[in-house]
Amino acid sequence: MTELAKTFDPAVIEAKWYAHWEESGQFRPDRPDAEPWTIVNPPPNVTGSLHIGHALDNTLQDILVRHARLKGKDALWVVGTDHAGIATQMVVERQMNAAGEKRTDFTRDQFVDRVWQWKAESGGEITSQLRRLGCSMDWENERFTMDPGFSKAVLKVFVELHRQGLLYRDKRLVNWDPGLGTAISDLEVETREVKGSFWRLRYPLADGSGHIEVATTRPETMLADMAVAVHPDDARYTALIGKKVRLPITGRLIPIVADEHADPELGSGAVKITPGHDFNDFEVGKRAGIAARDMLNMLDAKARIVQTADGLIPDEFVGLSTAEARKAVVARLKDEGVLIPHVDKDGEAHDAEPRTIQTPYGDRSGVVIEPWLTDQWYVDAATLARGPVEAVRDGRIQIVPKTWEKTFFNWMENIQPWCVSRQLWWGHQIPAWFDADGNAYVAETEEEAQVQAGAGVELTRDPDVLDTWFSSALWPFATMGWPEAAGEWERRYPNDVLISGFDILFFWDARMMMQGMHFLKDVPFRTLYLHGLVRAADGAKMSKSKGNVVNPLGLIDQYGADALRFFMAAMESQGRDIKMDERRVEGYRNFATKLWNASRFCQSNGIVASTTLEPPAATLAVNKWIVAETVQTIQAVDLALADYRFDGAADAIYQFVWSRFCDWYLELIKPVLQGEGVAGADETRAVAGWVLDQILVLLHPFMPFITEELWHAMGAREYDLIVAKWPMADARALDPGAAAEIEWLIRLVSEVRAARTELNVPPGARLPVHVREASATTDARLASQAAVIARLARIDRADSAAPEGGALQIVVDEATFVLPLGDVIDLGAERARLTKAIAAAEKERDALAGRLGNPSFVERAKPEAVEKAKADHAEKSAEAERLTAALGRLG
Repeated sequence: MTELAKTFDPAVIEAKWYAHWEESGQFRPDRPDAEPWTIVNPPPNVTGSLHIGHALDNTLQDILVRHARLKGKDALWVVGTDHAGIATQMVVERQMNAAGEKRTDFTRDQFVDRVWQWKAESGGEITSQLRRLGCSMDWENERFTMDPGFSKAVLKVFVELHRQGLLYRDKRLVNWDPGLGTAISDLEVETREVKGSFWRLRYPLADGSGHIEVATTRPETMLADMAVAVHPDDARYTALIGKKVRLPITGRLIPIVADEHADPELGSGAVKITPGHDFNDFEVGKRAGIAARDMLNMLDAKARIVQTADGLIPDEFVGLSTAEARKAVVARLKDEGVLIPHVDKDGEAHDAEPRTIQTPYGDRSGVVIEPWLTDQWYVDAATLARGPVEAVRDGRIQIVPKTWEKTFFNWMENIQPWCVSRQLWWGHQIPAWFDADGNAYVAETEEEAQVQAGAGVELTRDPDVLDTWFSSALWPFATMGWPEAAGEWERRYPNDVLISGFDILFFWDARMMMQGMHFLKDVPFRTLYLHGLVRAADGAKMSKSKGNVVNPLGLIDQYGADALRFFMAAMESQGRDIKMDERRVEGYRNFATKLWNASRFCQSNGIVASTTLEPPAATLAVNKWIVAETVQTIQAVDLALADYRFDGAADAIYQFVWSRFCDWYLELIKPVLQGEGVAGADETRAVAGWVLDQILVLLHPFMPFITEELWHAMGAREYDLIVAKWPMADARALDPGAAAEIEWLIRLVSEVRAARTELNVPPGARLPVHVREASATTDARLASQAAVIARLARIDRADSAAPEGGALQIVVDEATFVLPLGDVIDLGAERARLTKAIAAAEKERDALAGRLGNPSFVERAKPEAVEKAKADHAEKSAEAERLTAALGRLG
């Protein structure tokens, strides 16, 4: 046994034990004959650093993997990082720019070499931070989405999907990021509200018979208009369908088409159609018979105006940015007399009506996203989505919480083609080669592509790379050797569970389902657990701009990793968002300190590590009770973890450790351990040592560092706690009689202590207690627990009848306990004090009730003010009730 320091210092033990676990290979799965259990970590960006969301996500995963390990399973937690195409290229380009260099100063290969150099020197900072959190990952087999083996899997999947007709090249609109110069997915677009304008225009009919009115928030796009749409049932325009209008500025003749996209109730009911620069217009254009190859494109990759294929844009507009072009186009429309002024409520005319516009921005670049017509590679996501939808419906994949299923089905059943090409240099270069005529040859190697094209045909490789999520979709099996025939994936696929933030349900989770079910013909994981966001204390979303981001490493420095981990588990309630509360983190550090001090107490009283997995034989009621309480806690934790109720498991352990073990059991056994007339010290030491061992094992997945330290400090061990055995919940250990006796004892002591405190009885005063109407059971309990009652409640049973006069009266079950107080307090003064305190509490309670009953306050006050008033009212109500009960006890 190693004597514990007086003060619990998390920093000292965290570094020691993590290094020990990792160096001794404790995170490696080494039980080939045991049931495999597998979880993969959502690979963080190689550019990333630990944020509070990572802390939550990885804590929950570590709880499950440590629990599985303790249950004797061959547990594997796959770890690695994602090459993060856009993010990593941005980081390296910024470094180059700071040094006066540009990416285009180098060849592609030279730039990629610079990225690899950056990764070797600076990438992967987050992996060291995950160690700080205590994550028991299989670092010996850390993976990277650009590893050679992983890249082989990516190439195979691309080529196979293409061969099967599920991956193809098409000209479609994409979300184009002019800042990054690449297509991005819908999921990487964030919509912001921007103050904009709404312009109304007259488009003259080509035959000179009149005009049709349209409205737009983007007048510059009229340079590439190809139609005007009206609803087929809109009687105002029936006669115009099929006619043409002549566009202002360009003079282009465009048709008036019938399409249900035009809403007769909105504006004039007529809509300008720019199929090359609006997603809805693209679909209208296709329905009108305009092929994608014929749709006009008026923007280049930097979102500047370029000449359209028909050459009708005046030269003065070419080269302008969209913002510059908007001003120039509005000025020309005004000059041509086709701009309809907006008249405000004061009768003043303006060029446009002010509007708040929902505007798309790139989540990384921060620039406005442009729908842009371009050739890209697409995956037939609708076909691949069918298998996952069926798997969730029939229960092969359980989504927890189940409430997310509706969102999952809605997205998957309306899924669009997945654009998987990106215009970057860093990433998996697309395995496609083009000949001079633009024909594509898809193959895993250039040699294979050359065979397809034929000898002598000159080929050029597609410069684009794959969307990062395309490769990470293979994470559950490519990390374990697929497509090699003898890979570990054969034993570990499907994985057991995936833990993920709900925000990447479609980025990543759904795509793993698609690829896994298509290529391995089975689900990638049996359970998908979706947790919520960690929000600021006021419920706001954390963001750097708001200055409310919480650094988990700072919390670890201040309170320890165990405290932060326990906070995350205790607050995680099946997908609900967590409000950050540093006081709670501090409270769990205090919880760890309490366990530390309890272990020191055990050491000082000869309680050491248990030598048995089974509970020791117990004869004393207090020992039978704590064994039963331990078993019930094991049951509660088992059930909670089986249902992924992390909060329930944490609460069960917390309540047992703090209240039952530390506050009561250790107090109740002091008379036994210290020889105060109670036999059974050896039995009690054995039971206490066993219970503490069970606590350490149960708590280990949540607080791994302190539990490992205490495990070894309590005595010599054959193995580390991380690979100990999870306790069994043996119902044979339950003893209802002993439990009833100790619960009675706790209620009696609690009632006496509370009453003494409420009535200002001096703490050191010993009081006689007269018992009325006690049953034989109560008499027996009073006799067997006399030493404990005398020590904890500071009362001694008197054989005589209770004297007349003021006395404290307490009822527990059928018996009344009378404690004369005339010799220790001034009864009259105490009654007066309580009466006055009751009146004050009731006055405040009633004032708050009146405030809360005032609709004006409830409706107009800030929500936090209303909540505080409710909390204060509840507090004053409880105080008044407590004081009234105390007054009533004075007989």
